[in-house]
Formats: sequence, C-alpha cells, structure tokens
Amino acid sequence: MKRRPVNSEDGFSLIEGVIVVAIIFIVGAMTVFGLGTVLRNAKANSAMNQLVSQLRSARERAIAHRCEVQVQFVGTNQVTVSEIWAAGSPPPPVTVSFEGGATFQVFNGIPDTPMVFGNSSPVYFAGLSGGPPVMKFTSTGAFIDAGNTFVDGTVFLGITGKPSTARAVTILGSTGRVRQYHWDGTQWQE
Repeated sequence: MKRRPVNSEDGFSLIEGVIVVAIIFIVGAMTVFGLGTVLRNAKANSAMNQLVSQLRSARERAIAHRCEVQVQFVGTNQVTVSEIWAAGSPPPPVTVSFEGGATFQVFNGIPDTPMVFGNSSPVYFAGLSGGPPVMKFTSTGAFIDAGNTFVDGTVFLGITGKPSTARAVTILGSTGRVRQYHWDGTQWQE
C-alpha cells in the first residue's frame, strides 16, 4: 500500500478565497438594501400603532370616565386627545407626535380602504377634509361631531415618497370601532 506524502501547505487557492469574499459581499449588499425597506415599514407601523393606541385609549377613557373625549389631528403628524368633563378639572390634553418621519398623507394611485369612508385627504371624516372642527368619543363609545351626529372617517399616513409605507386607520362612528390597515402593494390588509 502506497502512502501519500503529507503536505503541510494544504489550504484554499486564491480563486476560492476570492469567490468566498464575493459571496459575502453580495449577501451583505442584499441585506443592507432589504433592511432599508424593513426599517421604513417598521417606522410606518410604529406611527400607525401610536395613532391606534391613542384612539382606542380615548374611547376607553370616555367609557370608563363617563365623559366625552375630543380627538384632534394637528399639523402633519400629531394627534391631541382631551377629556371634556362637566364638572371639575379634567387632566391636561395629551399630544403625541408620530415617530420615524411618518406624516398624514394619501399616496397617489392607492385606493380607499375597504370601509370606503373616502380618501380625498389624509384626514377625512364625515365627508370633510380634516373632518368636522369637533370630533369626540362619547361615554357609549360612539364617535360624534358637535351636533351629536355619528362621524365615520379615515386617517391615512406613511413616509413621504414611499407608497409601500401607506397605512390607514378607520373609525366607525356608531360604535367607535378603530381598525387599522396596511398597503401590501396591491390591496389594503387588516
């Protein structure tokens, strides 16, 4: 039986090393480019979750405290919630700004949500851009205007120039139900 000589210089050739490094760079580049999309979507989801949280909290406080809780959409990325008490001193209003650069906006070419409340503007309630001047949750949980009329509507938001970050939050006036949607590129998903 022949013995092979032991060669202590075994290893990778230069070509094998270059191929491995190239594969690592390609995988790294794909990760970096994919990460940008993931981060933008995470920021849009964060803003939507902040809005949903404020709206649901406002509705819950109206029911729990047996008072009205007014909601105002301020500027391009803020929501203010104020309790309205018949007697005594209500807590100070709470204003929340969306994180991550998300703003109220409607993206061209993206249709209305399945609730079909309208998408003529980023904040659209009762057929009005920006909604009625007064919108509030009642002690029954309903969402109404100053004339005690149920107010249905949608708030659209996302990151400017990135339609994949389109998000929407709807409120059904008669029940105050708050629903959230995200755009998947072809349709709204709940």
